[in-house]
Amino acid sequence: MMMIDLTFPDGSKRQFNAGVTGVEVAESIAKSLAKKAVAMTLDGELSDLSDPIEADAAITIITRDDLQALELIRHDSAHVMAEAVQALFPGTQVTIGPVIENGFYYDFFRNEPFSTDDFAAIEDKMREIIKRDLPFTKSVWSRDKAKQVFEDMGEQFKVELVDAIPDGEDLKIYAQGDWFDLCRGPHMPSTGKIGNAFKLMKLAGAYWRGNAKGPQLQRIYGTAWRDEKGLKQYLTMLEEAEKRDHRRLGREMSLFHFQEEAPGMAFWHPNGWTLYRVLQDYMRRRLNDAGYREISTPQLMDRKFWEASGHWEKYREHMFIAEVEEEGHEEKRVAALKPMNCPCHVQIFNQGIKSYRDLPLRMAEFGSCHRYEPSGALHGLMRVRGFTQDDAHIFCTQDQITGEVKDFCALLQSIYADLGFTDVQVLFADRPEVRVGSDAVWDKAEASLREAAEATGLPFDYNPGDGAFYGPKLDFVLKDAIGREWQTGTIQCDFNLPERLDANYVGEDGEKHRPVMLHRAILGSFERFIGILIEDSAGRLPLWLAPVQAVVTTITSDADDYARDVRDRLSAAGLRVEADLRNEKINYKVREHSVAKVPVILVAGRREAEEGTISVRRLGSKEQSVLALDEAVAQICDEARAPDLKRLS
Repeated sequence: MMMIDLTFPDGSKRQFNAGVTGVEVAESIAKSLAKKAVAMTLDGELSDLSDPIEADAAITIITRDDLQALELIRHDSAHVMAEAVQALFPGTQVTIGPVIENGFYYDFFRNEPFSTDDFAAIEDKMREIIKRDLPFTKSVWSRDKAKQVFEDMGEQFKVELVDAIPDGEDLKIYAQGDWFDLCRGPHMPSTGKIGNAFKLMKLAGAYWRGNAKGPQLQRIYGTAWRDEKGLKQYLTMLEEAEKRDHRRLGREMSLFHFQEEAPGMAFWHPNGWTLYRVLQDYMRRRLNDAGYREISTPQLMDRKFWEASGHWEKYREHMFIAEVEEEGHEEKRVAALKPMNCPCHVQIFNQGIKSYRDLPLRMAEFGSCHRYEPSGALHGLMRVRGFTQDDAHIFCTQDQITGEVKDFCALLQSIYADLGFTDVQVLFADRPEVRVGSDAVWDKAEASLREAAEATGLPFDYNPGDGAFYGPKLDFVLKDAIGREWQTGTIQCDFNLPERLDANYVGEDGEKHRPVMLHRAILGSFERFIGILIEDSAGRLPLWLAPVQAVVTTITSDADDYARDVRDRLSAAGLRVEADLRNEKINYKVREHSVAKVPVILVAGRREAEEGTISVRRLGSKEQSVLALDEAVAQICDEARAPDLKRLS
């Protein structure tokens, strides 16, 4: 019998007979481990516990408490939901049912529409299936057998999926009792491992394989967690997220709106544009202090630039194209609205001769970009077609990469802290499957960025295969006030684009060399980051960012003149302030300005006018304080200064 070596997470090695299963390995360690085990990884690849292990490998036994088990719980839940639906609604065809963030979905074909009223019955049937605790069993079928079985069952979509599987790949069938499905796997040992911490969430329409001309399907979304506590926390978070929805708050605060005539393009109202400009002015000051030189580049660029950079091949379907007839040219000129700024910045770098003494050269642009996003993917400010990036590109030598990445990370952390975000995760993403450049160039880029990342001292996790098509990257993920994660900032190490667009500098040796191009952003886009800020703060923006920082309102009309004087005094001090002199009850006015999330409400009555004082009420507080006007102005002005300006004083 051939022996194999298995290496465990602690570095220890043990020998086993070839063909040993994960279950047997777990049992050899401890019966208790085998009881808790739900899967294994072999050389990092998630596998069924029942799979035979035929060669040396690094092995990890996955228990239900491990993070990777959550994906399996959701995957298995999708299969159980599909069985429940077909049991309750005979004649329904199943298509695909993947795991998604926080849950799963399954697409069904059925002539009659589902209703959310059906969810209770489906959930009850799912619990019944889970309680049976039947094993998930895997078998491999021939293509002919799979097609014949699914045809006999009337599962035409499964027949198409079988046809789509490349020759040479196994056709895996997973069964739970009598019900089975075509699936790559893996699965946990049995349905009982799923538990009952799941809930069906919503219905949506979908098209088969995303083709609007294809059959229309019905999609049922669900969520699943390890235990009831996790499920409850998630549902509570959703309730809180609904209260914080930036689209609703955007209306209440009169910040922006969207309309059908310009899908994915924000209409910024005065209040919203004030917020936008305050944030942009802050970023401009921070970048200027960090040695960036601001530039501006065209909205439209000839397709030849996008072909040369590689974007035409990789992003053509997301680009807005313009064709114009030009005098003296037989063919129309084809140009594209820029989806990103990178090739434009190389054009500026390429003007004139650059020396090694000019490097690093940091070019920043608040670049207006456009990308075609499917209408179904648009989501307020979070997913748009027109946006402005806080974009910059650093042209440097290979020896300067580490220093530039360290400086960038320090700047990013400082800006995030100023904006109220201190919980930041860093992800190192390496080469994707579809990319430009040779493996040797990628090896060099990945090694350089990894060395720089380690030099920053920031802990980071790996995100394999998620790099940009031209280079590896560090992505920065924020966690907001209710625990949601948002990928915002990035720095990407690019050895390829300077080569493709013929960028060079004269080195100390007098010869031409290619610069390294570091693509970087901190906010990502102003639109999306403002959406994140609104939801993180529930609209209660810090005073320095608030579009209207204070409202002076009156109790009675005989204080109107004094209220105007207070407003003018605050405005002269640089505050964004309004006066509300309407003939309405004070409680009504306070409530209205509270809904609009005005941070400071100043109330003036006859007594305040006579004494030269003002009543100060803070958003979210029922308490108010009466201050001398000079003291109130000084206090509010100090609080309203941007964090970077405060540090200068």
